[in-house]
Amino acid sequence: MSSRRTNNALLRFVLLPTIFLTVALLGGVRVLTQGGALVFLPPPLVTLVLAVMLLVLFARGGAVRFGGWLSADNTPAENVSHALTLAALFFASAQAFNSVLPEAGLPRLVLAFFFLWTLWQNQFSQFDARRLLRSLAALFGTAFVVKHLLLASLYGRGEGWLSRLAAAALEGVTLGTLSGPAYADSTGYISFFALALYVCGLALLPPTPGGEAGLPEGGAAQLARALARLPAVERERVLDAFETQGAPALPKGEGRARPTAEITGEVVGLPATDEEGAG
Repeated sequence: MSSRRTNNALLRFVLLPTIFLTVALLGGVRVLTQGGALVFLPPPLVTLVLAVMLLVLFARGGAVRFGGWLSADNTPAENVSHALTLAALFFASAQAFNSVLPEAGLPRLVLAFFFLWTLWQNQFSQFDARRLLRSLAALFGTAFVVKHLLLASLYGRGEGWLSRLAAAALEGVTLGTLSGPAYADSTGYISFFALALYVCGLALLPPTPGGEAGLPEGGAAQLARALARLPAVERERVLDAFETQGAPALPKGEGRARPTAEITGEVVGLPATDEEGAG
């Protein structure tokens, strides 16, 4: 077995499940201020809904192609292992939301609505896998700052200036819904580690098992678009170079431009017209 295949197998069957299961465990861990006891909070229902919406985004953005992970071409053992990895991804996503959602009160409702609205809006947006990963990193980073920096100072027992200012501004409005449990500072460190590990796992997750060597998401469309914009002479040279690498030969002259335009039109969504005068 080659080193590439060995590394791919270790990534799919060992590293990714370990990362996502660790996130699923750490995402619900809280450390109490008094006594330092560890408390594990299961994911609430809203985080499960958010995780489902996030997996749909992964499928739409090409970050995960479920047909490649669960396929009739795989062996039964591979399909079972891949299904467990995807299940670990689901619960890790739910616990990632759980780690940045406040436990109760108005802040919980506001942040949950923020997540729901953002993920719902993204269902109708055009993006690729890299853009989706950057968007998720920014989304979780913002929620982390709100919960573990801003709200933690409000929930603290020290009665700092921020807590007094918020209490004076919101007195008689929230009816006590701004209060929440006070956790130790180590809870924020655990949440930060879980979120960083989750983003790293998403960056390592291939769209399909063993698909790392292919073009990145959007690469085929970009290649076809660049090929369609080339002049006829340059396009002939590119196609000749592909043929020398073992690609099937295309007809020369007028008959060659038409199949090329059909390919680029099918990939990019352009009409299959001759591009002889392009350039």
